[in-house]
Amino acid sequence: MTVRYEVEGGVATLTLASPDTRNVLSAAMLASLVEHLRAAADDDAVRVVVLTGEGTTFCAGADLSGASSADAQSFAGTGPRALVAVLEAMLDHPKPIVARVQGHVAGGGNGLVAASDISVAAESAKLAFSEVRVGVAPAVISVACLARMNPSDARELLLTGERVSSTRAKEAGLLTAVCEDDALDAVVRSYVDRLLLGGPQALASTKQLLARVPGMARDDAFAWTAELSASLFSSDEAREGMTAFLQRRPASWA
Repeated sequence: MTVRYEVEGGVATLTLASPDTRNVLSAAMLASLVEHLRAAADDDAVRVVVLTGEGTTFCAGADLSGASSADAQSFAGTGPRALVAVLEAMLDHPKPIVARVQGHVAGGGNGLVAASDISVAAESAKLAFSEVRVGVAPAVISVACLARMNPSDARELLLTGERVSSTRAKEAGLLTAVCEDDALDAVVRSYVDRLLLGGPQALASTKQLLARVPGMARDDAFAWTAELSASLFSSDEAREGMTAFLQRRPASWA
């Protein structure tokens, strides 16, 4: 088992479960991630997804065993496209994804952090865009990472490959929050609880806004968002949410 998948209380937890390999992104790991992300997307019982790892490393990036070979079994042969599939499944996911970064992150693991909607790291975690130090570039993950990171910080960290603290990674825009190691579960849970208060349709639509609006021309953005807003206000979910608000009770999904 490379990824453990558990659903409880509206939360699907995906755990990178290969600590002996430092949770490298092997072909099996990438395929399993896509499978479980799709399962969570299709399951109405799942409201929030949490992504974490076992051991002292959240994810060490690409599986470098045989990486200099371009055959079908190496990362060079299949890995980049498989990683694209994982990041697209995360970025397009209809449910919020929270990364629980319990250990160190290197290379492609930063893509998993960046593609999550909210990323919380333990204070002891360290992160490195280590690709340049093994003669490659953080190519695929740059699509997710550059959308989140401050440009000057991204230029420094991606070019130097320096291993930095989780606090420095937060300053760069890669992480949402950093907390003491023994508070990690509580802080992640606090984000999950707040996300569970949002309507499923409302959260999915807000994720669309965050993804699409920044790249749209203003007129196109106003036209699309006005249409989206009208459809949401007339939905059953909105009627329930506003009725619950006026009646001072929790909405049915909360």
